[in-house]
Order: sequence, then structure tokens, then C-alpha cells
Amino acid sequence: MGLRCSRIPTFTPAEVSPLPTPPRSPARPQPHPQSRPQPPRSRRPPERSSVRPPVRRKKPRWAMRVVTTISVVVLASAGIGHAVVTSLGENIARVDPFKDMKNRPAGGHGMNVLLVGTDGRDKITEEERRKYRLGGAPCHCTDTMMIVHIAADRKRASVVSLPRDSYAEVPAHTDQTTGAEHGPHPIKLNAAYAEGGPQLTVRTVENMTHVKIDHYLEVDFTSFMRTVDVLGGVSICTAQPLKDSYTGLDLTAGTHTLSGGQALQYVRSRHVDGAADIGRMQRQQRFLAALIERATSSGVLLNPMKFRDVTRAVLGSVRADQGFGTDELLDLGRAMRNFSPSSSEFTTVPIGQMAYAVKGIGSTLKWDDTKSAALFQSLRDDKPLAPPHKAAHAKTVHAKTVRVDVAPQQIQVQVENGTPTDGLGKRMDGALAATGFRTTGHPVNAQDRDARHSVIVYDPRWDRSAKSLAAALPGSELREVKGRGPLLKVIAGADFKEVTRVRVQDPYQGETRVVTGDQVVCT
Repeated sequence: MGLRCSRIPTFTPAEVSPLPTPPRSPARPQPHPQSRPQPPRSRRPPERSSVRPPVRRKKPRWAMRVVTTISVVVLASAGIGHAVVTSLGENIARVDPFKDMKNRPAGGHGMNVLLVGTDGRDKITEEERRKYRLGGAPCHCTDTMMIVHIAADRKRASVVSLPRDSYAEVPAHTDQTTGAEHGPHPIKLNAAYAEGGPQLTVRTVENMTHVKIDHYLEVDFTSFMRTVDVLGGVSICTAQPLKDSYTGLDLTAGTHTLSGGQALQYVRSRHVDGAADIGRMQRQQRFLAALIERATSSGVLLNPMKFRDVTRAVLGSVRADQGFGTDELLDLGRAMRNFSPSSSEFTTVPIGQMAYAVKGIGSTLKWDDTKSAALFQSLRDDKPLAPPHKAAHAKTVHAKTVRVDVAPQQIQVQVENGTPTDGLGKRMDGALAATGFRTTGHPVNAQDRDARHSVIVYDPRWDRSAKSLAAALPGSELREVKGRGPLLKVIAGADFKEVTRVRVQDPYQGETRVVTGDQVVCT
């Protein structure tokens, strides 16, 4: 058997063809006289035709090798190997958020992805729960919600944060758990997921924005942490110390490289200052800009193996619609290869009324109808949200401006008139709002109307916000009251004259304006 096996490979076509040549050469033209009239072959000597076949077989092989090599180079330069992405795409958990949906908004240019961050603490280890303050039962609701718009030319990404406490009205639907029929009713936006899962979430967002959602991507805590760790951490800068006893976040002023767990603390913190969810969304946007900068500058998108590792981390515990597959991953990878921080822009839905009370629901955030409509129209028209780059940092600062720790745009204020002077509360409310503070717009009369000095009543957890407000109202008294929450109260006193302008070190802190990634990443 060994001899037979050793002889089998030796019978190659090159060695066998000389043996039958003598008997076949004279007979070959006779059986097929009509097969040789073709000009190229009829003029060739017989001996050449016996040599040509192997040459013709080699040419396609070399051509195929060249084409294959070019294909590999193209895919690698795009940061993705098709086979790698295909295998990863097959492992994505699937949901059907568009099932039986009718009367949807008309599709626009570009691609809209609804990115939903869910509370996945049930997948976190017990050690990680303790270390990163993730105790308690998961809420099975959305912790974060963003519309990510990828421009049709794949040169820009626009990210719009949707506050989870936004006032929303869900359409009529069937409860997925109980089967009960529900008519349209008001809720907080993040409750749509708990009530009807991804499908009701998409329907609610489309009804509110009139933007057609093309794809749905759901990311949980585990996927987020692993992605950051695989990238080797993400750099974050802060002009002020950030400390939150609830999440355990404790950062000094300066630049920090955050690991996955620390990054989770950073994007989840709501008690850093008086901005609550607004401030948290801005930190999320800042972090996403830093994440894009890290991915595009570290060579991840130019190395298929690195891209595979990052993509495994991202896709290992995500859920997406059936249409979000290999082609979409390739498309996004090619687009992001040319991305830079300035290619991304971030904003939050403009808020018209803070602390909008709804019976049975509590305090919500009411969108500004006019400004939010203009914002979503820009998405539908595939237009940039941010104006062309101007000297955004070169704003003229008022001579009397005082620097503070917390931006006025992050501070919620209820004004009360503590004097018998009619209209004083309204005057203070208007002056604070003109300076940037988020007043309720509805000043009321205080119980006692004999206040000589203005008084700021605040929860000790928002002491930095209270100090910033006090800087705008020189001579006012600070009065600590536990349990008040983020809403500060100002009792206007007889000494009130005007509001002093205040500003923070970071000109973008707290504002619901559009910023590009290069304006918020570390430099």
C-alpha cells in the first residue's frame, strides 16, 4: 500500500502526455477535420497545440490570484474582511422591531439607526456590580436612546440624543406580555420599551420625530464595557472634578483614560451636578466622540483582525433588526475609515419645558415643538446640524462675567416672589432665563412676602449648582434642604437688582447646542 500511494502523485499530466503521443499525433486531425478551420488554431503547428493547454490553464489562475489579492487589499483598507464580518453578523441576536408597522414616515436620504442602550446589569458579574455600583434589579427599560444618522455620502454622522424622561404619547398597541389592548396614552419615553419592547419603541420615536428608522441596534452594559476594554480605553477630559456617589464616579480635573467599567460610570452618572439627564446625555455624546476618535486613530478600522476583536465585543451582546447584517457592517466600516472627530456632530432634542408635570407619570421633559421639528427636518433632508466651522471658542465674554463650576444651562430654577412688589418674580425669572438658567417660566408668590435678601433653597447633592446660581445673584443666602432634588428654588428678595452673567471653563457644558466631535474630544 505504501508503494502504491507513493506512485499515485507521480502521474502528472506533464509526465503522461509524452507516452501516447506517437499513436495519437497522426490520427488526431483525421477524426475531426471540421474542428480546425478556426484561424488561430488551423495555422498553429501540431506540436504547439500540445504545449498551449497548460499555458491557457495558468493564465486564469494568475488572473484570479490578482483579483483576489486586490479584493483582500480593498477589504483590508476598509478595515473589514468580508468573511470575518459575515461570521460576526451571523452571531447577532435578532429582533423584529418593524413587524406589521403601518403608516410609517417617508424615507429620506442617508441611513437612520435607533441606538438603544438597555439596562443589562443581570449579565454583569457580582464583582463588577459591587465595583461599579450596579446593584439593584434591572429595570428592563432603555437607559439611553439616540438617533444616529449616517449621511448618504458617508462623510458625516449626526447623533441626536432623546432624553429618556421625555414626555411621549405611545400609539395604540397590544401588550407583549399580557396580550391586553392599550389605547394611545402618555408616558415617559423610556417606558415604551418596558411596555412594548423594540417595536413600540420604534413606533413611538417615529411618531414623535417623523423620521423613518432604517435600523435598530440595542446595546447593553456588557457590550459597552467590553468594547472600551478591547480598544484599550478611551480618553476623557474634564475641566471640573466629576464625582457621583451613586455610580462611584470620581474624576479629578484633567485627562483620564477610562476602562470599560469606569466608562460605564461616566456615561451613567446623573448626580454630578444639577443637569441630571441633560448633563448625562452630554457626557454620553462627549464619550461617543472620544470613542470614534479612538477607533479611527488607533488603526482598528485598517486592521481586519483588530476590527474583528472590537466587533466581537460590540456584537457579542447586542440585538439588531434582520436587515442590519454584513453589508451594513461593511458600509459603516468603509464610512468610518474616513471619519475624523470633525465628521461627527452631536446634539440633544431642544427642551421647551423642564419639569413638565403629568398626572400619574410625574416630572417629564417637554420638547420645544418648533426647534425639535426643525432639527428632525434636517435629518430627513440629510443636512448637517452644525453650521460650517467658525471660531466657536472665540465668543466675546461680558466684562462682568463670573466663572462658575456648573453651566447655567444645566441648572433648573423655580422663582418665587418673596416681596410685596408685584412683578418682581417675573423680572427675576426673565433675567435668569436670559442668562442661560433653565427657569420654569412660571414664577409664583412665596408664602412669606417680607424677604429682604434673596434666598436659594437647594438639595445638598446639588451644592455646586447652588453656588453657581448664587454667583449670578450676589448677596443671596444659601439654604440647604435635603430631598428637594435637582430643582433649585429662589425666593426673590427686596435687594434684587439684576443678574450677573456667569460662565464655565468648558463653553459647551450644559448647552443643548450642536457640537462636532473635534470640539469636545481631548486635544
